[in-house]
Amino acid sequence: MNIGELLDRTAISMRVGAANKKKALTVIAEIAARNFGLEPAAVLDALLEREAAGSTGVGHGVAVPHARLDGLERMRGVFVRLEQPVEFESVDDQPVDLLFALFAPRNAGAEHLRALAKVSRQLRQGDLREQLRKARSADAVHALLVQDLSARPAA
Repeated sequence: MNIGELLDRTAISMRVGAANKKKALTVIAEIAARNFGLEPAAVLDALLEREAAGSTGVGHGVAVPHARLDGLERMRGVFVRLEQPVEFESVDDQPVDLLFALFAPRNAGAEHLRALAKVSRQLRQGDLREQLRKARSADAVHALLVQDLSARPAA
């Protein structure tokens, strides 16, 4: 699975202002609803329900919120870079500014877990996180996220 299959350029938003975790998830829900033809409230409810089970803040300023949703035919992604990091109850207690949200069809099986693993593995690379924070456009972010992991040195 290639991240390019999950993430459309129109689902990337940079310089997003959000005062807290819920507002950041609300922005993600709105982007997902607009891009995938879903109801924003249903997307937000699914994200909040997942967060209630445990934070998706994976460390180093990164969160990978995710949810299974009715109305999706395939895995989809949303990438948001916040202007200011927000508290996210991350595993390392660091605030989050890079969020890659994954959305799976309600009946998705192992594909959902493979996508989560791939995104998490990619965002563990320190050099990639730094480049994402410096990127000036959605096209630049998209290019960084879709490049072949095997071609990148481990950080």
